Amino acid sequence: MSIKVLSPGLLTSIQDLGRYGYQKYGVIVSGGMDTYALRLANLLVGNKEGEATLEMTLMGPSLLLEADLLLAITGGDLSPTINGESVPQGRPVLVRKGSVLKFGALKSGCRSYLAVRGGYDIPEVMGSKSTYLRAKIGGYQGRALLQGDILPVRCSSPLSLAESLEKTMGSRSFAFPSWYVGKSYVSETSQEYKVRVIPNSQFPLFSPDSRKQLFQQPFQVTTQSDRMGYRLSGASLQLTEPLEMVSEAVALGTIQVPPDGNPIILLADRQTVGGYPKIAQVAGADISTVAQIKPGSRIWFVEISLAEAERLYAAREADIQRITITVQSQLAGITT
Repeated sequence: MSIKVLSPGLLTSIQDLGRYGYQKYGVIVSGGMDTYALRLANLLVGNKEGEATLEMTLMGPSLLLEADLLLAITGGDLSPTINGESVPQGRPVLVRKGSVLKFGALKSGCRSYLAVRGGYDIPEVMGSKSTYLRAKIGGYQGRALLQGDILPVRCSSPLSLAESLEKTMGSRSFAFPSWYVGKSYVSETSQEYKVRVIPNSQFPLFSPDSRKQLFQQPFQVTTQSDRMGYRLSGASLQLTEPLEMVSEAVALGTIQVPPDGNPIILLADRQTVGGYPKIAQVAGADISTVAQIKPGSRIWFVEISLAEAERLYAAREADIQRITITVQSQLAGITT
């Protein structure tokens, strides 16, 4: 079982939930930018939610499916088609061998995720299949996909849903159920996003004007943004007085401010330590929102408390658990 890359898209790589336990050696976490969408894609095909997927950015690939596959697409809408026919997102889709899955124009979001039943059969590096692009480790030969690559897919036990879809497919290239999972973290039309943040311990070191501007002025995502971090332009954020800092640990969603005053939101491929002052921290529940913001869009930061950030995170995890229970029942052919 395998998938052949006919064209790779702008940036398509294999990513799972990340490589943990090695930051003390300078090895970054990496992993999917939108882990909510990644987890949902895996749940929809009956995989463990941390299984590796294809992460596609802005412009997706064209793929030849060299076996019958159950797949799911979540996250941003890159206009997926199978043999020229539009295919829905947010649900499992059974596709016949020889079909071409192609991604086209970006309609919403920034990144899309493709999971296949059984997962991609590639080796783990330090406990993860994620591609660390700068170090060229993990994923498919440590790099983004190229034309002609062959992605092996692991065999797995059939699901009741897939067997039911096979019976109803007839002469069509693919089939899918009527139910689906919504894409609650992807905006259809907005070019402006609200992102909730908690002021960092170094927040008081910034000037009063800078502290106000963080929450009263929008910041634009620049074209210099990537998986390492989103570089923003807008009001110049400045310290009250110069500060000599020792590099210290940074986290997913840390907002650093370099000397030019333009903040950077650190993301999946972030460094392990940073020497710039940290003005705020993006709430964990909003990281998926940030991951789906494309360059040129604007961000309005909204201040919340640590307690509120914890509540939002717990609510999102509870939502995923509810989805997991429902999807597992549907895949097993149990209706309620």
